[in-house]
Amino acid sequence: MTFDYAEFTQRNIGFVSAAEQERLHNAKVLVIGVGGMGGAAVQALVRTGIGQFGVADLDTFELSNLNRQVFATLDTVDADKAKATEAAMRRINPDVRIERYGADWVGRLDALLPQYPVVINGMDDIAAGITLYRKAREHGATVIDAYTSPLPSVTVVRPSAPRPEERLGWPSRDLDPTNFNAALLAACFGCELEYVLVHSSSANHVDLDAARDLMMGRRKRMSFAPMVITTGNLMAFEAIKLILGRAESADERGYFFNPWTLQVEHPRSAPVAWLRRLLVRRFLARMRDGA
Repeated sequence: MTFDYAEFTQRNIGFVSAAEQERLHNAKVLVIGVGGMGGAAVQALVRTGIGQFGVADLDTFELSNLNRQVFATLDTVDADKAKATEAAMRRINPDVRIERYGADWVGRLDALLPQYPVVINGMDDIAAGITLYRKAREHGATVIDAYTSPLPSVTVVRPSAPRPEERLGWPSRDLDPTNFNAALLAACFGCELEYVLVHSSSANHVDLDAARDLMMGRRKRMSFAPMVITTGNLMAFEAIKLILGRAESADERGYFFNPWTLQVEHPRSAPVAWLRRLLVRRFLARMRDGA
């Protein structure tokens, strides 16, 4: 079969105009971490017809990834994630332009970010994420991200917006990420967890014993295919809106989508957040004491 981009994307027209489809064809998106959320975002975007990607990952697919990562199959277990993802993308659109990176992506940000104005952060490495956000501010790139949450969420951090470490009060500010220790990383994660519990109903939708084990470092982060893939698709939508200049978009605070109650949960007002923060801190202290 001879591949034809126009035929490949013809059923997009109506959701986007022909002129907008051409903008998508000419767009460039950098996706760092192509496992769960990042992989789902990549799949949606390559099927949308985005013309060029940078994809970066330093891991290989594992058996435990099969429960949620769209490019994880029995055929790709033990395969390099970035390489396997690139191959899958080319099976969807053989004309797509792809630059693939491994662990070296952090050192390449000064060269990458001027080329890629839209970045999707699909990794859970806090130190590398802080470096990404700092460099994105320098180079005028927008980072699309999500919270560590049992509910799908999305944030859009534009160059002028406060970085997560600034907005969430992480103790990492003004420190070199290469020197972070385990205690500092745990404190950063704790600040994000507090925000999630204050501004969403996440605590109602997760097993608290499992959450306690996560807090104490006794288990890996929980992941569930509908949540992970929905989050990746929300990220893809935000990338498309940025590329097309659509006005309605998330901001750096983002939002949570609750599929259990069919509600969109936005950040709470300052007085409500202040009260809930007191309650959340007591709740987290009880969980730690009960561990």
